[in-house]
Amino acid sequence: MSLRLSTVILPVRRWQEGGRDQWMRAEELGFHAAYTYDHLAWRTFRDGPWFGAVPTLTAAATATERLRLGTLVTSPNFRHPVTLAKELISLDDISGGRITLGIGAGGNGFDATTLLKSGEEPWTPRERADRFGEFVPLLDRLLTEDSVTYEGTFYSAREARDIPGCVQRPRLPFAVAATGPRGLKLAARHGQAWVTTGDPKLFESGTPEQSREAIRNQVDKLGKACADIGRDVAELDKILLTGFTPDRNRPLESLDAFVDFAGRHQELGFTELAIHWPIPGSDFAADQAVFERIATEAVRQLG
Repeated sequence: MSLRLSTVILPVRRWQEGGRDQWMRAEELGFHAAYTYDHLAWRTFRDGPWFGAVPTLTAAATATERLRLGTLVTSPNFRHPVTLAKELISLDDISGGRITLGIGAGGNGFDATTLLKSGEEPWTPRERADRFGEFVPLLDRLLTEDSVTYEGTFYSAREARDIPGCVQRPRLPFAVAATGPRGLKLAARHGQAWVTTGDPKLFESGTPEQSREAIRNQVDKLGKACADIGRDVAELDKILLTGFTPDRNRPLESLDAFVDFAGRHQELGFTELAIHWPIPGSDFAADQAVFERIATEAVRQLG
């Protein structure tokens, strides 16, 4: 399968002060999709502008015509499946069926603490996995059934109505971010795509070669999770969210560097790479002209 190239536009610019232009430019450049993060705040951007993912994607849907749109990723940290489903159905309708939901268990950043009462502790990794394991199947039902009643450990729905459902049938696609066994099982059962950022333990001191080997192991585990339920792993798109491997932002330094990076990961089975739209003075700083050349030429070189 040929490799698709997508971008990630962080929601840090006012819509009328360049935000709208980025999404329109992403479509002009021919990206397969443009995603955004779904966080309340994120890392070094916490003390600056940061807008909501769903309103941003809604605005992007009205500013573009062909570009796929989505989150990388939404999590249960501050979302409830009932209200999220209603927003997603609306967003899918407004976009004319161009939405992909990237979804993961969430981390221990600001999203995990902002809503806590005094004295409450953030969820442990096990608790996040437990919630994720309930969140994804319930969201699946909410997006495919007209009425859902459910009583779980963490979430409930009482005759939740989601009519008329998604434009995309049976629902909009899930891109499930996972590396552990429980998350990979969810990706195998409910995902139309799988997302990874690589192995975070290698980010600081690992090598690109070690990173690719770790990712190869993740792909193999995904294959086993699919085989366990009788699903062909080839049915899932495989998305690498770049910028979090030991390569960091070096692949965006030149067209040749990116083509080499992309080709090595295409060999691992990836069908889509997502690169961050340049943000000066940040971890995602890059030359805009080089970025745009990569957008328009790299996929053609990879064949």
